[in-house]
Amino acid sequence: MKDFYIAHEDDIKAGRTTDVYFIRTKKILVEKGIHRRVFVDVTTTSLPKGWKWGVLAGIEEVAKLLEGLPVNVYAMPEGTIFHPYEPVLQIEGFYEEFGIYETALLGMLSQASGIATAALRTKIAAKFKPVYSFGIRHMHPAIAPMIDRSAFIGGCDGVSGVLGAEMMGEKPVGTMPHALILVVGDQVKAWKYFDEVVEPEVPRTALVDTLCDEKFEALMAAEALGERLTAVRLDTPSSRRGNFRRIIEEVRWELDLRGHENVKIFVSGGLDEESLGELADVADAFGVGGSIASAKPVDFSLDIVEIEGKPVTKRGKLSGRKQIYRCENGHYHRVPADKKLERCPVCGAKVEPLLRPLIENGEIVAELPKAREIREYVLEQAKKFNLTLD
Repeated sequence: MKDFYIAHEDDIKAGRTTDVYFIRTKKILVEKGIHRRVFVDVTTTSLPKGWKWGVLAGIEEVAKLLEGLPVNVYAMPEGTIFHPYEPVLQIEGFYEEFGIYETALLGMLSQASGIATAALRTKIAAKFKPVYSFGIRHMHPAIAPMIDRSAFIGGCDGVSGVLGAEMMGEKPVGTMPHALILVVGDQVKAWKYFDEVVEPEVPRTALVDTLCDEKFEALMAAEALGERLTAVRLDTPSSRRGNFRRIIEEVRWELDLRGHENVKIFVSGGLDEESLGELADVADAFGVGGSIASAKPVDFSLDIVEIEGKPVTKRGKLSGRKQIYRCENGHYHRVPADKKLERCPVCGAKVEPLLRPLIENGEIVAELPKAREIREYVLEQAKKFNLTLD
């Protein structure tokens, strides 16, 4: 018996994290000698909370999941902005060879894309000011690296998780917990000990809401650390918060009045895109937890759209192979795969196909970019296409 209720990588690759009916389907097809080549689409018909667009994430894991299988896979590049009813991934092969992986594949794409989308929406709400993901404590530790990666590629400037950051080739980001101040027994001593012990490249951000009023602790921190103080962090609990915006404004005023204009204000604690919209102009950086890490997954589904070269699918879906074209002005067009577009029908700009080869006969043929490259691609699209939260 395992100590933790988690699946090992070998379990996932062996198809043991599937729904049982896929195993029964494979057994029936094999025993009855039904060997048919199919083409499938992975799409969603809606996004959480009525969102108009999503950020595609999880493609690298899907590539590793399907690597070595006798299939061809086409996908949008990871980090691509997508919309409902647009295939984000397609698989071609004999159904019994890959059908048992549907559960894992959809889970990888659904949760990662939900987190990445929430991260970008948060970044937009913050007016592209620094946003850091502090939310892995809200989810099972087994998937902490996936959460951190998805949040980072979605636009977060850093993540707090040690393993997640390490796997991306990044450095984890964090300030100090209330526990440090409480165990030390004095906030000034705690700030000074942090300054004395922690490596110098880590910004000196003092937590200023543990024992006293935020503005008074902010001034105490500025006096204690002087020019070494990078920022003060307000993590004020909701029961003491009142008008949080006014508290931040007071801290800013008192710091500036005493010559500490260079000290930034870092805000955390129960933030989401709505509250960030109210605070983005008075704070300098944000730590966001559950609203990103616990974001609702995108409800992707996998559907057969062609069997042995003939278009066929279930009710409510569109049969046949498809391609998604996007122009440089951000117009998307879904067309039959054999219809080639050169120009956007809306604005006449050049278009590019978004569904591209990922796997050919079991071999990964697409480049799998680093997390930082994907993040840059996501933010580039957000700004270029003027993405909004409406």
